[in-house]
Amino acid sequence: MHTTCTNLICCFFSIAGCNVNLTSRTICNTRIPANAEHATTPKRYFSCTGAPLRANETFDDFRAREERKEQEYAQQQQQQASATSSTGSTTTHSDSFSSTGGDQQEPIDPDVERTKAMILDAALAYVQSHGWSKQAIAAGAEAVNYPSVAHGLFPRGGIELVHHFYQQCNLKLVEHLKQQTADVDKVPNPSEFARKAIEFRLRLLEPYLKYWPQALGLMTLPPNAPHSLANMLTMVDDICYYAGDRSVDFNWYTRRIGLACIFKTTELYMLQDNSTGFEKTWQFLERRMEEASLVHEFLVKSEGATHQLQNAVGSAFTTARNILGLNFDRR
Repeated sequence: MHTTCTNLICCFFSIAGCNVNLTSRTICNTRIPANAEHATTPKRYFSCTGAPLRANETFDDFRAREERKEQEYAQQQQQQASATSSTGSTTTHSDSFSSTGGDQQEPIDPDVERTKAMILDAALAYVQSHGWSKQAIAAGAEAVNYPSVAHGLFPRGGIELVHHFYQQCNLKLVEHLKQQTADVDKVPNPSEFARKAIEFRLRLLEPYLKYWPQALGLMTLPPNAPHSLANMLTMVDDICYYAGDRSVDFNWYTRRIGLACIFKTTELYMLQDNSTGFEKTWQFLERRMEEASLVHEFLVKSEGATHQLQNAVGSAFTTARNILGLNFDRR
């Protein structure tokens, strides 16, 4: 009877692809002869999962051990899946943030831009009482029948009012230059034309001159400097263009860089000038223009204008223009 049961169980595990050591402690009291155990090469006994069955280990112990391994493996897989999903969600969040806050920009609404320009135009009347600040913008919004909280349209604060004023002055300068060159084919004296253009542009600061140092401080802040530099370079390029400068060589750079330096130095001098009608400022401007003409003549005609200097100045101006994304197309 015992032998029959043993044979049936062995047959069952053989069909299942398993090789199980059936000892007297697990199946029956019949022992395998000692000679039979040592007559062949030592064997490794495997379960259905392919794991070796340890010596003197019951089938129940083996099954419990295998179940524990399966549970540990399942826990490891679950932990890896959780880590992968959390990493994926973080990556998705960062990607979505970068896509919304980085390269993509919201489309410009013309109606909103017109409203903002109207508020900033009205806010200029309050610069003398509030300076270049959000308070001036809020007062300008109320002046055109908008709530004071409309200053939220200008998250950068007073610098947006400064840029708006600067751009408006540049547009007025362009209109003035167009009128001056409308009836002439060529400007007879480009240096004098540029001097008068700078004087016209600086006179636009007179109503706000008391508060202009605050504006200069805002423009020199690192986040605001690129836009401020772009406004100035656009202005000096307009002056040079309408003065008749069509050069495509080293002269193009020297004239614009020199004119920008003259404008800034005269602007700073004007802030401290107490003379009537800023007479000393215009004399200072005239002297700087004369010096610039001499320096320009030396750089262009003298052997001192080496190729290294030309390349250095040209590369600097080109780099600045590319960084700022300036558009030098004529109006």
